[in-house]
Amino acid sequence: MADRARLPPGQFLTPEFPVLTAGPTIHTPVDHWKLALQNGGSLIATWTWDQFEALPQTELQTDIHCVTKWSKFDTRWRGVTIDDIFRAAAVEVPPTSYLMAYCDGGYTTNLLVSDLIKGRAMIATRFDDLPLLPSHGGPARLLVPHLYFWKSAKWVRRLAFRNEDDPGFWESRGYHRRGDPWREQRYDGDPE
Repeated sequence: MADRARLPPGQFLTPEFPVLTAGPTIHTPVDHWKLALQNGGSLIATWTWDQFEALPQTELQTDIHCVTKWSKFDTRWRGVTIDDIFRAAAVEVPPTSYLMAYCDGGYTTNLLVSDLIKGRAMIATRFDDLPLLPSHGGPARLLVPHLYFWKSAKWVRRLAFRNEDDPGFWESRGYHRRGDPWREQRYDGDPE
């Protein structure tokens, strides 16, 4: 029996890993993949796939929660924490409080930097010890497991510090700017 204390309000537990995507599945070969870190329009650092894979790797077991009300317990991921990305780019103090994730296929999502640091988020490249499938955002996706899963953007290619908390793809379509499942921040106007 599942530990109900781990299930946020309004969620149901599934053993499956549903695939939900706003558009077609993107297939990016790793030899064409790069990740960029920017401050506004200024480039801070970039990594090719091989350079990114050479960064410190972290394994994480965590629960994930989708805004469509499913939750999956004990998912296993491997990748590079946002803290290690910032360290690799010599970003000791984030220059702003906001960040936008940009992805292949035109997807974006806005995030608070505080939701990404102190081990709270990573760029994941493996799921259950296997390379991340394109249908689940491979070769690399953002993983922010304490927020609804639309914030864990698939096919991530660029992280950009922003001065303003501009809405991303789903946020500009009425979803909540933050997306905390424990506060049921599903849609614009839900509790802060």
